[in-house]
Amino acid sequence: MPQLDPAPWFAIFIFSWIVFLIFLPPKVMAHSFPNDPTAQEQKKTKTPALTWPWP
Repeated sequence: MPQLDPAPWFAIFIFSWIVFLIFLPPKVMAHSFPNDPTAQEQKKTKTPALTWPWP
């Protein structure tokens, strides 16, 4: 059965991991967002204390 011959598949496996680990991370890390998020001032809303009808 040709599926059990590891010679061509192992080379494909190693080559694909070389591509994933060496060539793709710099391309992904070089991506820049068109709108960089900026820190905005947060407003803290004070919630009123709950008054329960029972003591």
